[in-house]
Parts: sequence; C-alpha cells; structure tokens
Amino acid sequence: MPKEKIHPNYAVVRVLCACGHNFETRSTHKGDIHVEICSSCHPFFTGKQRLVDTAGRVERFRRKYAKAGEATAK
Repeated sequence: MPKEKIHPNYAVVRVLCACGHNFETRSTHKGDIHVEICSSCHPFFTGKQRLVDTAGRVERFRRKYAKAGEATAK
C-alpha cells in the first residue's frame, strides 16, 4: 500500500505541437505542454528530411551563402 498524500497529482494533459498535431497523455505537469517537434513531424519517425526553420535562420543562411557563391563564380 502506497502512503497517502506524498505523491504528486498525475493528471491528463494535452500536448500541442507546432505542426498542429495534438494528443493527450498523463503527466504531473500542470496545463498544456507546447512542443516544436513531435512524432508526427520528426524526420526519424516520418522518414522525410525537413528543415525546421526557427525565426528565419535557414532562409538567412541560404541568402548569405548564395551571395558568397555568386561572388566566387564570377
């Protein structure tokens, strides 16, 4: 028999992903959990390579090195 009043509340919470997928799980966390990548959009589970762009970093990288590539080609 476990002791009473020493264990945290283990309730149902909703996990919300940036891709739009959501699901319910149980956790001691209070409120919804927001994640950037879940099993529905992660390349390991989907088998597809996808760049996750945060705050335009991928686009900025491509513009920077596109200019450098043009300069060396001339």
